[in-house]
Amino acid sequence: MRWDLVVIGAGPAGAATALGALTAEPGMSVLLLDRHDFPRDKACGDGIAPQVFDLLAEVGVTGLVDDRTPIRRLSLQRGALGVDRLMARPAYVVPRTLFDHRLVEAAQAAGAVLRKQRVGRVSPGTTSVLVDDLAARMVVGADGAYSLVRGALGLAAGPSALALRGYAPTPENRAGRQVIVFGTARQPSYAWSFDRGDGWSNVGYGEQLRAKQEHPTRAGLLQALEQLLPEASSGATDWRGHHLPLSSWSWRPQPGPVMLVGDAAGLINPMTGEGIYYAVATGILAGRAAAAALGRGSRDAGTEYGRAVKGLLGRHLWHTALVARLTRSGRVLDAGIRASADDQGVFDNLVDIGLADGVLRAASLRRVAQLAVRPAGRDVALR
Repeated sequence: MRWDLVVIGAGPAGAATALGALTAEPGMSVLLLDRHDFPRDKACGDGIAPQVFDLLAEVGVTGLVDDRTPIRRLSLQRGALGVDRLMARPAYVVPRTLFDHRLVEAAQAAGAVLRKQRVGRVSPGTTSVLVDDLAARMVVGADGAYSLVRGALGLAAGPSALALRGYAPTPENRAGRQVIVFGTARQPSYAWSFDRGDGWSNVGYGEQLRAKQEHPTRAGLLQALEQLLPEASSGATDWRGHHLPLSSWSWRPQPGPVMLVGDAAGLINPMTGEGIYYAVATGILAGRAAAAALGRGSRDAGTEYGRAVKGLLGRHLWHTALVARLTRSGRVLDAGIRASADDQGVFDNLVDIGLADGVLRAASLRRVAQLAVRPAGRDVALR
């Protein structure tokens, strides 16, 4: 048979693609391919912004984390500076073993077929796209940082970061929080400890890779984690390293029957390393575009997908690229922390930019700029 849509990769981006397509056109034949059986682990910070669940509700998926503990506080630190505030809306820290499994089950319940298969070849043709020995009208690459589909399109990978993640018992002073401690030696880099709410925390450290810089080793990443978050790795297990393909203001989807979503599209927030919001958002948009193209008898889903992504994320991606570049300066990063400690509105604005699709408001920019050009009178205590 020729499938209407074949999605390579069944993580959040792939499952969301299937959900977007089948919500728009329930009669579509949708095949999800993944090289792993589910449930399976995935290296990640596990933080999930509330906006992700808003998107999933639009495609009929609710209640995925009703049995999990919401995390309401976010702590940002660099050196002696820090801010600890309630977020406008709580986030969740859910192991990908659990979250991805539940989401792909929701896609199957909507009508997608899940098959274990390691894809070795993607060949766009005049009437179909061949995925190994399968034929598809349209294909979506949701196959992560090392995307085979991206390579088949002849697209090069962009900038990336390297991170190491583990799970450790949650200490009392970090309970109920997502804690981020920025590095002071090189930027951008940070260590994190995200309380899962079940006695364990997702802990790790990541930094952006430079073209002429020697890549850090596992031992080096662990050492950096301990320097920024002492004893964070105590009792930790399940260490996994992973690359993060970072977004920029130049990302543009291509026309045609093949689309890239999530990590495969190089969509990781360069400020925070967050990628689940982008994965779900672009997956849903790609699925809807595939359904719309099928409905009009066209194979060009990519053009409509590009317009939809630009409408949702165009300004946001430009702003994240700008802020990420600015915060390579420790002075600017310190000013952002001080401004967030002074003003809940600035804090909320920066959280929206770092975790979802927010844009930098003029008032936040003015406040950060004022503090960046003026030396701090004193260290800002955690509040």
